[in-house]
Amino acid sequence: MDLGNADTWGAAIYFWIVPTVFGDAIFPPIPSEMLVITGGVLSAEGRANLFLVGLVAAVASWLGDLVVFQLFKRRLSHVLDRWKWGRAFHAGVHSAIAHAGRSSTYGAIIGVRFIPGGRLATSAAAGIADVSTRAFSLCAALGGFLWAFWSAALGYFTGSATQLPFWASSLIGVGVGLLIGAVIGVIVTRRRGNRSAIDDPAEELDI
Repeated sequence: MDLGNADTWGAAIYFWIVPTVFGDAIFPPIPSEMLVITGGVLSAEGRANLFLVGLVAAVASWLGDLVVFQLFKRRLSHVLDRWKWGRAFHAGVHSAIAHAGRSSTYGAIIGVRFIPGGRLATSAAAGIADVSTRAFSLCAALGGFLWAFWSAALGYFTGSATQLPFWASSLIGVGVGLLIGAVIGVIVTRRRGNRSAIDDPAEELDI
């Protein structure tokens, strides 16, 4: 695959989005936002469909969130400790919740995903707090929809405004997205503190 060829990306972008956005729910360093923004940029160039990019990303986001939520809701997270990668994931959950905040309110489930590690943190915290599956599913679906179409739209408008090669427009879009996410992260951290809910599984978070 020629990564510098926009036509090649346009044909494959939908297939890359699904595993990347799904995997980001479990392993936040996966650059899912960059891929969705790239899909938006390609849409501005007529090489992808903006609505389809957003829809595919939203569905993948929702499914990934549900997997993490059910893992912690059913108290299956201890199974991960049998493997080295599982222990690393478990430690990552602690770190994500510490940075993104411990709230599992409906607003947090929807909104905290816009900051790095936010999806993992809120999905795990909601599972630990025993939020109802129906409520979490609806909030995760709405949050995934908003995040996916925001990212795709950011890429679309960046590509339309800059008229640069698609990869350059994608990097600019990612930079803008990270800046906005950092601002949200500062606000969230100041409001919620940074104590991890995993340290006290019996604690019921306000919903």
